[in-house]
This record gives sequence, structure tokens and C-alpha cells, in this order.
Amino acid sequence: MEIIILGTGCAKCKTTYEVVKKVIDENKIDANLTKIEDIMEIMKFNVMMLPAVVVDGVVKIKGKVPSEKEVKALFV
Repeated sequence: MEIIILGTGCAKCKTTYEVVKKVIDENKIDANLTKIEDIMEIMKFNVMMLPAVVVDGVVKIKGKVPSEKEVKALFV
């Protein structure tokens, strides 16, 4: 599973990365987590609100910091 956090480096983007990382670690999910901060790369995902969480190429969450429960729901 490929998970990408899209964000320019703001506090919300960093928090989103930490929440997703925590859920992955605690649940031993086999996933590759990366972060994209380059605005030109972010624009390729056609996302206007950040932060955003992309799972296997599909934008699943955008414009807010997700809760742990919301992140867990992505992996069920």
C-alpha cells in the first residue's frame, strides 16, 4: 500500500503525517508512507485543500487533519 501525505509543510500537514504514521505503526500496516511538499507535485493530484491523504493514487482525505479513527477506516 502506498500512502502519500500532500502538504506544504504547515502545522496541519505535519500533524496529518504524524497521525497517519502512528496508525500505521500501531496497527502494523504494511504501507509505504511518504510526504510531498513541492506545490508542483501536489498540483498533479488536483487537490485545492491541504493537507491531503492519498492511498494508492486516490485522494481519500483533504482539507483537514484526520482523526486516528478516520485513518484506520482507510485501511479496513
